[in-house]
Amino acid sequence: MEPKTERAADRAYLLLRREIIGGRIPAGSHLAEADLATQYGLSRTPIRESLRRLQSEGLVEVEPHRGARVVDWNSFDIEGIYDLRALIEGFVAHRAADRLTDAQLSHLAELCDRMESLTAQGSLADAEVMSDFAQLNELFHGGIAEAAGADYVIPARSMLVVLPVILQALHSYATVDFERSNRHHRELLSAFRSKDAEWASSVMTSHVLSSKRRLMEAIRDKSKESAAVMELPPPKTSADQVSA
Repeated sequence: MEPKTERAADRAYLLLRREIIGGRIPAGSHLAEADLATQYGLSRTPIRESLRRLQSEGLVEVEPHRGARVVDWNSFDIEGIYDLRALIEGFVAHRAADRLTDAQLSHLAELCDRMESLTAQGSLADAEVMSDFAQLNELFHGGIAEAAGADYVIPARSMLVVLPVILQALHSYATVDFERSNRHHRELLSAFRSKDAEWASSVMTSHVLSSKRRLMEAIRDKSKESAAVMELPPPKTSADQVSA
């Protein structure tokens, strides 16, 4: 791929990723290469490359003869994913506790600083800021997994850290939820610095399950709202008003 095309692919990737993460392109939406190329003023080649990258992240699925679409997180077993992820991430934190180097701990602390800074700005509803927070969050958790050195766990973790589901959880967060998440990250750092594996595992498990609880609450609230809308009486027509 030539440098110019590569830069165009990066631009297409960043634009598409931001719009998906920000919710401007809803789950389940069809992504037509020709339409996207026109929208972004690019050729179809960088668009196709960006869709492959988004597919590798779990944000897009590409089906033969049907094209690409944004992954519909509603089709996932949310509770099952989070319950299994809590077990895996708890194990990873336990294993990483006495393996993290000073340099790795410093990097994790820097990621905490940056997530706290974004939270303090109070603009996490912005798609670009949300994208930045999600990336920092994954770097934090990914850094712990890398330090754990359990290569046999990585495939299972990759399957369970489903980006669309995590993003949906973040979108359901209020400021207080982001602040709680940041506190969990700081407590994890304290456990790691103390090389206390049990403490680290306990905090990580609670961290994942608290995210699950918040997301399940948001799903239930949304279901109630949808049910309430369906129960509303139909609007009166002009004929109804005359007969009344």
